[in-house]
Amino acid sequence: MTDTTVIDIGQKALIVTLTVCAPILGVGLVIGLVISVFQAATQIHEASLTFIPKMVGIAVALIFFGPWMIQQIVSYTTNLLQSIPTLVR
Repeated sequence: MTDTTVIDIGQKALIVTLTVCAPILGVGLVIGLVISVFQAATQIHEASLTFIPKMVGIAVALIFFGPWMIQQIVSYTTNLLQSIPTLVR
């Protein structure tokens, strides 16, 4: 196994990780932004007002994107495990 192979595997792992995390982080970002604008407009600064909608939104996003996320991780892991014989020579 060469240095480029190790770097390639690490790069693919990072890409899969970022791809899988992006929907959840995006939902949290959008909800946080909407709540922040609401708090600034109404001058209500309650900590639970930010926390609870984010938790609900992320839970809904996990239900919606969960099967796709699992499929991506399983596909990457399967490809990695199947390529072990070609990597170790």
